[in-house]
Amino acid sequence: MDRILISHGNGGKDTQYILQKYIFSKLPENLKKTENGVGLDYPDDGAVIGEIIISTDSHTIDPYFFPGGSIGKLAVSGTINDVVMMGGRPIAILDSIVVAEGFPLDDLDKITSDMISILKEHNISLIGGDFKVIPSNSMKGIVINTVGIGLSKNPIIDRVREGDSIIVTGPIGVHGAVMAALQYGIDTKLKSDVKPLIKLLDVFEKFQGDIHAARDATRGGLAATLNEWAQLSGKMINVYEKDIPIPDEVKSITDVTGLDPLVLANEGVAVLSVSSDKAEQIVEELKKLGFEPSIIGKVIEPKNKDNKGLVIITTEVGGAKILEMPSGDIVPRIC
Repeated sequence: MDRILISHGNGGKDTQYILQKYIFSKLPENLKKTENGVGLDYPDDGAVIGEIIISTDSHTIDPYFFPGGSIGKLAVSGTINDVVMMGGRPIAILDSIVVAEGFPLDDLDKITSDMISILKEHNISLIGGDFKVIPSNSMKGIVINTVGIGLSKNPIIDRVREGDSIIVTGPIGVHGAVMAALQYGIDTKLKSDVKPLIKLLDVFEKFQGDIHAARDATRGGLAATLNEWAQLSGKMINVYEKDIPIPDEVKSITDVTGLDPLVLANEGVAVLSVSSDKAEQIVEELKKLGFEPSIIGKVIEPKNKDNKGLVIITTEVGGAKILEMPSGDIVPRIC
């Protein structure tokens, strides 16, 4: 393999390989973070510098308008959510937009309007950015990079603990299923779940100290998030198939396409690892805020060292199988 493949951007095992080989391994430990901060030394949705949370993300999607949103709504919501998952209250965003020569101005107008409407709704400032045009034979469409800045006195650094309960805040696989339906030509009434998750900050503040990890399960879906947590902690995570909320429309699309809903991107759903004795209370608080939460599993201290870092899914018939980190192509240009 001497060329980049689409699978290298899917957020799973192939992405981990690229990051480790071509970036992380080249940095000395002292340059992976700032003093009293958290950075590449402990991969998460963003970095911490004092009380500042900062995160960056790039967005490319085909098509760039889809049921429930656009690349503009996706870019701003995604970066807001990355800041929120670190326990930060978003205060500002920077953007960098790259378009191909010939890109329709009407489409650019709609996309930037979607971005700015989210910022207005949540009183988040746009404090800078960049705009570039490249020749049409170099790329097609549009790519948006965003940088989010937030503040938190008690940042959430993903460290799952033995005995934690795993919660998802809503049905999974919806955004990925919508994009798969568009790309495979499948009729569906589904709309993307893309939205900011700022309301979660109320729960994080109320249950400070009981939220041990939080992640919006975008690229690589639920499977990637759980595997990252298991690998980082050396724990084992056991989830129950019957408790994972997957809409029937998502199941229909994945049945036709052969895709696994557990690896599909979610753009309006968070995964939380919380103190088990507070899990039910957290679920009730999430419901009050309009979420549809479910407790889907728990974190276990593995008795066998070979089971460290594994995610096990208990099937509906009572069997067990390993839920692996996603690899290979999932759905191209999904977020």
